[in-house]
Amino acid sequence: MLLCLDVGNTQIHGGLFDDDRLCFQFRKSTHPLGSSDELGLFLRAVLRENRQEPAAVQRIAICSVVPPAAYSLRSACLKYFECEPFVLQAGAKTGLRVKYRNPHEVGADRIANAIAANQRHPGRNAVVVDCGTATTFDVVTAAGDYLGGAILPGLGISAEMLASRTARLPAVEISEPAHVLGRSTVESIQAGLFYGHVGAIRQLTAGLTREAFPGVHPVVVGTGGFARMFEQEEVFDEIVPELVLLGLRQAERLNPAGEGK
Repeated sequence: MLLCLDVGNTQIHGGLFDDDRLCFQFRKSTHPLGSSDELGLFLRAVLRENRQEPAAVQRIAICSVVPPAAYSLRSACLKYFECEPFVLQAGAKTGLRVKYRNPHEVGADRIANAIAANQRHPGRNAVVVDCGTATTFDVVTAAGDYLGGAILPGLGISAEMLASRTARLPAVEISEPAHVLGRSTVESIQAGLFYGHVGAIRQLTAGLTREAFPGVHPVVVGTGGFARMFEQEEVFDEIVPELVLLGLRQAERLNPAGEGK
């Protein structure tokens, strides 16, 4: 079995694969990350809670945008699973041609999303919108060229900044409001966050499509923790919450043991 771990700025998103079957998913707060022992014990406990034996994990794959997490996670894998993890990073085989000016700048999670979108939709151009701590847009061609994209603050960051940088605006629950027209400060903030984000997704997707695929409609794939919130707005052709895990699984397959570390 393959254990995949996507280490984000806010959460660690994990999943266990039995060949092509995703057995289960889980999430853990990234902060505090904990020691290697705490991480190892947590992962073993999650597996057992989901009726899986830790000994069944033969391989582990990691993508991370939090560099300090690398040492603790690798130590946890070695001590608690006797496994050297594959780490998706520059130099690993991905099946993509990265056209970024500096390929080392592209986050591993963005590459994993692009890998999965390209594999799920062979012969199709794709735009991946990952609604997480940041909302990222990634453009990948039918031929497997990763072109780049766009990044804007996610819903959570936007809400936190309003609350922390203003004197009278409160922290609010992030949710889909019933109306655009807010009748209270809380409703107004929620409307601005939600519909402002919907507008940003529509505008950026249209602009990326116009520049990268003129005259052709790409498949637009939504993923990330907030993606389901926009399901009724029809900004995505499909929503695949586990997209990054699927891409990480494919990357691990493309790299023989010992590569990509």
